[in-house]
Amino acid sequence: MNSVTIYTDGSCLGNPGPGGYGAVLIAGEYAGRDARNYKELSQGYKRTTNNRMEMLAVIVALGALTEPCQVELWTDSQYVKNAFTQNWIGGWQKNGWKTAAKKPVKNKDLWLRMLPLIERHKVNFHWVKGHSGHTFNERCDELARTAASGPGRIEDVEG
Repeated sequence: MNSVTIYTDGSCLGNPGPGGYGAVLIAGEYAGRDARNYKELSQGYKRTTNNRMEMLAVIVALGALTEPCQVELWTDSQYVKNAFTQNWIGGWQKNGWKTAAKKPVKNKDLWLRMLPLIERHKVNFHWVKGHSGHTFNERCDELARTAASGPGRIEDVEG
């Protein structure tokens, strides 16, 4: 099984507002941005939320992998990380996609898109403090902010 390290970030200019995601994928050891083992992904949206962009970064990055991989996934989103490391997702599913407070889980459409990708790969989630100078987290933030404010933004269609 190939090893991939993924860094993700989402950004929103207002919440809700224009937003974007950024992801960096590194297969094997990092050998520089020009190497065949390095890929950047990003997309901007006309109106969305920060959490949706954090989630889409993970979905798109995992979806870009062409075969099952061992993934070390770094995010600055406690929302995304804790959904899996604290098994919030299992509780939501068991409760019919309701929170512990019996309210509908937000972003269910994206959780449903993410689940088969998580199941396809062996994913270890890690948290990195945002805006703390971490090279790849900062790059993802730059990709996300640029996508959020740039041309080519698309509609975020909630399911």
